[in-house]
Amino acid sequence: MKKILYPILLFVLIVLLAACGGGPAGGPAASEPETASEAAADTGGEVTEETAVSEAGPQLADELSVYNWADYIDEELLTAYEEEYGVHILYDTFASNEDLLAKLQAGATGYDVIVPSDYMVSQMIELGLLAEIDTAQIPNFANIGDEFKNAPFDPGNKHCVPYQWGTSGIAYHPTEPYFVDNPPNSWAYLFDPALLENYAGDGINVLNDPRELMAAALVYLGYEGNSQNPDEIAQARDVVIKAKPYYKTFNSEDYDDTLLIAGEVVISHSWSGDAANAYWSTYDDATGESEWAYTIPEEGAVKWLDNICITASSQKQETAVHFINYLLDAANGAAITNFTYYASPNEAAKAYIVEEILNDPSIYPPEDVQAKLYWLTEVGDAVFLYDEAWTAIKGQ
Repeated sequence: MKKILYPILLFVLIVLLAACGGGPAGGPAASEPETASEAAADTGGEVTEETAVSEAGPQLADELSVYNWADYIDEELLTAYEEEYGVHILYDTFASNEDLLAKLQAGATGYDVIVPSDYMVSQMIELGLLAEIDTAQIPNFANIGDEFKNAPFDPGNKHCVPYQWGTSGIAYHPTEPYFVDNPPNSWAYLFDPALLENYAGDGINVLNDPRELMAAALVYLGYEGNSQNPDEIAQARDVVIKAKPYYKTFNSEDYDDTLLIAGEVVISHSWSGDAANAYWSTYDDATGESEWAYTIPEEGAVKWLDNICITASSQKQETAVHFINYLLDAANGAAITNFTYYASPNEAAKAYIVEEILNDPSIYPPEDVQAKLYWLTEVGDAVFLYDEAWTAIKGQ
């Protein structure tokens, strides 16, 4: 499990799109971020008052099953919820949206709360896998910024509420000999064999996520990351297959801890928060340097939004709604971001998020970088083409 690295300075982002760069000027500050409970106490509020769905309170179940991405919540929040409300949280993790979908389609009915990404939400709605929710029963939904409400994959937030958002780019070892003079500025550094052969011996990782990896290959080829064109999808598949012999691993679950921080690779397709974790875990107070940096490729990259939803099969929907409201509390939302290093859609949480995170352009990208970001969207029947491409990639 990730440990929150405190105190935190700006995580350096080499944003080649914006033609800028930088790094920390000194060592981390000396104060530790507040816990959710401490933050609530500072404002004179109490978690029980802020998260209660009604004055009388709902009838809560004894247990609630939560299925989330690995290392994607401060588990102290789960413990606090259990102690405050007497609900035991059964917590399990998955590595990709496709793994989550496969588990549900295989008949797993024990999960109550799940955290799918944007494009997967629309698929799950079509498949009838998500319960409808009434945001009027979630008072803390008011904390969510307007830009994250009413998303095209879930109009009216009838099934889900926003959880965390971030970007997908490239994490790399800036002192790798080849990168000293050639810092990665393109997806070519993950797909072009002529480049890969210069550092493959030191380790390359790509996300074990079909839509993420295929989207990167598509934009590298000059196509839309959500292409539904069979020829373009086939070309992207072939790009990955040709690059695959140079890859050490396909890992999207724990690569920041087991590969980046452990020094097993020198470059990785990466989510922004995982790159930040690697940066701070290898940060040297004496030199003010880290073993890792993060960049958004010049062709553009994915901007994603993960969401909290309730499964259609859940028999504990009232408890699930109560738990969701708890996570959307301002202080609790901040505790999640201070732990994961991913941006929060919770506008009210900004009062408790570590200032250096809020000012970090790798976590909250500037407008010129955001202009090159795009959402992954549902691709209709082309999803079968992506499945076939992924099977071919993994089968080689």
